[in-house]
Amino acid sequence: MLRGFRDFIMRGNVIDLAVGIIIGAAFTPIIDAITTVIMDVIAALVGKPNFDNIWTITLNGTDILPGAILTALVNFLFVAAALYFFVVMPMNRYAERKKAAEEEAPEPDTNELLGEIRDLLAASKKE
Repeated sequence: MLRGFRDFIMRGNVIDLAVGIIIGAAFTPIIDAITTVIMDVIAALVGKPNFDNIWTITLNGTDILPGAILTALVNFLFVAAALYFFVVMPMNRYAERKKAAEEEAPEPDTNELLGEIRDLLAASKKE
C-alpha cells in the first residue's frame, strides 16, 4: 500500500503539477499588478467597472446581488486578457521566432564537415 503511494507521488506528472502550482502562485502577483493597471486605466476613462448593484433582488429583507456575478465575470475577463496579451502572446511570438530560426539554419552535411576537417588537418601538416 505504501509502495503504491510512493510510486504515485514519484511519478513525473505529480511533480510537474506541484511545480506548476508553485510557479502559478508565484506568478499571481505579476498578473494582479498588470490587471490593477488595466483596471485603473479603465476606471480613469469610463469609471470603475462595478456591476454589483445593477440588479438587486430583495427577499425577506435580504438584498441579493446577482450583479456581483457580472462584476466577477468582467474582472475574470480582464485578468484573462492581461495574461493573454502580456504573457501568452509574447511567449508564442518568441517560440515562433525561435522555431523559424531553427528551421532557417540548415543542418550541415556530416560528410562535408568531415571533408573540411580533413582538408584543415592536411593543410596544417604541410606547414
